[in-house]
Amino acid sequence: MLTLCYMPPTCAIGIHVLLEEIGKPYQLKKIDFAHHEQHKPDYLTINPKGKVPTLIREDGSVLTEFPAIAVWLALTNGEAKLLSADPDKLARTLEAIDYITATLHAQAWARFFRPQNFTEVESEQAKIRQQGVEMAHRGLQLFDKQLEGKSWLVGDYSIADCALFFFEFWSERVKWQMPSNVAKHFARMKERPAVQKMLTMQGLA
Repeated sequence: MLTLCYMPPTCAIGIHVLLEEIGKPYQLKKIDFAHHEQHKPDYLTINPKGKVPTLIREDGSVLTEFPAIAVWLALTNGEAKLLSADPDKLARTLEAIDYITATLHAQAWARFFRPQNFTEVESEQAKIRQQGVEMAHRGLQLFDKQLEGKSWLVGDYSIADCALFFFEFWSERVKWQMPSNVAKHFARMKERPAVQKMLTMQGLA
């Protein structure tokens, strides 16, 4: 059975949605960040990076990082049709996921929530935080344009939509007004049974 190590509401919610979409047995292992469990020996033995999401596969091997886990789940569960074989759609899917995880999550959100990680000078932290806001809103506008006339990012529902859902989830959580196409995409995502199940299981409904 697959095991997802997670901490709500991190980007692991996107992987949790994918696990529900593929419909195979899995279990959850919550990592308590409040008590720094991600840095304790038991968890570092599983994932030395001290991060989530982490996926422990049936053979005991471990996958880390959202893009790697999402692609592996999609490729090993082709019947779920979560990753297109079309070269252009595949490239656009990976392009979106890389931007969401490497720029919006790792840079924009980090600046917004933890400006002190970028400077110890308190008088400069508001500027750092504002940089995060601007980066995030730029991302919202880019995806709004990409979603013009489409229900899903690359045409068909894919792992890219699960990545975008995490970004949308936090945008709503901090009460940012999402542009029209992104807001409609977020509403469609919340209608999916897999998303509803994840939200309930993680206490986020």
